[in-house]
Amino acid sequence: MLCGAFTGFIPGIHVNTAGAIVFASSTFLLGFTSPEFLCIFLVTMSIAHAMIEFVPSMLLGVPDEATALSVLPGHKMVLEGRSKEAIRIVSIGGFSAIIVTIVLLPLFAILLPPIHEIIKPYTWIILLVVSLYMVYRLSSGKLNMIWSLFLFILSGVLGWTVFQTPISSGLSLMCVFTGLFGISTILFSLNENSIIPHQNKYYELELNKDMLKGIIAGGTTGAILGFLPGFGPAQGSVLAQELSGGSEKDNVKSFLTAISGLNTSDTLFSLYCIYLIGNPRSGIAVYISYLISSFSIGHLLIFTFASLLAVSISLIICLKLGDIFARIMEKLDYKKMSISVIILMIVILYIFGFIYSSPISYLTLTLITSTALGLLPHYIGVSKSQLMGVLILPAMIIYFNMFM
Repeated sequence: MLCGAFTGFIPGIHVNTAGAIVFASSTFLLGFTSPEFLCIFLVTMSIAHAMIEFVPSMLLGVPDEATALSVLPGHKMVLEGRSKEAIRIVSIGGFSAIIVTIVLLPLFAILLPPIHEIIKPYTWIILLVVSLYMVYRLSSGKLNMIWSLFLFILSGVLGWTVFQTPISSGLSLMCVFTGLFGISTILFSLNENSIIPHQNKYYELELNKDMLKGIIAGGTTGAILGFLPGFGPAQGSVLAQELSGGSEKDNVKSFLTAISGLNTSDTLFSLYCIYLIGNPRSGIAVYISYLISSFSIGHLLIFTFASLLAVSISLIICLKLGDIFARIMEKLDYKKMSISVIILMIVILYIFGFIYSSPISYLTLTLITSTALGLLPHYIGVSKSQLMGVLILPAMIIYFNMFM
């Protein structure tokens, strides 16, 4: 769990990469412990990472006040000095959505297996329809929609191309996401002369009807995301908005609660998919399915209790570390810190590149290309969530080839 907290606070390190290191060392580690213990370690690490990664994501890449309307609600709250409130909202959302997912598990167990068998041959059609709806829903005007569709296709081509290179799948995803969503966002914020304003130590937080709707929407949407390959929190945010009846402009608290909730719920439900449909839906779930060949109801219960314990402890860690991090950020030179974070991302990426003996030329070209593509939405004025085509389009092609 502490490993999950560490990966959540260090940009560029994805939890699947940390999981890959543990899995690669499993032959050695199994000499000292059992497969179940290793799996519990992976489960708690992934849950802790899903909870805590919101803190640095909100406090890094914060733009100037003039461009506040173009960023996520968490960034806007930081610009208003409300980081403590934002941290508590995402903490409550992430914790409560896990409870919702566990409560709804019997219903999922009854409905999802037969539904999965029916829709499996048509998965690529579902991905196509939902993707087109996302492009429409997240666009403002025809020109914006054309650009959104162009970026979706372009990122999909990048994803398909990268997956054909000699770079391992885990490292290639780390490289692409570091460029598309990490380095590019921070580089853009550097051009905006960003600063972290003074953060108010007082906050008002009331668990009202809107936040409860956000919690339920997050838990339910997380299950849907765990069921659809290629979709992430960016697409889930739109689904969560529809279910909660709010939006990032109309109801910030409900929106943030739903987003943080679907992140943790998706993490847990991807493990449930091993038992429900025999198909792991995340990197961590894949490693667990390899470590435990026969996944039983007993394993499901153990991982559920481990997730409850992990999310409870992570809630405390998120609140404490979040407040400390917010205070430290006020005193730091934002520009120097952002440059340091970019350097750290690149160093970490190349360290893993050497560990996995990946071709450095491919790695460098992928990083430069994905960073350049990640900058385009900022200057064009479209949602960066369209760049999730990097995963969705390859998934559509794979499912089309499987069933057509």
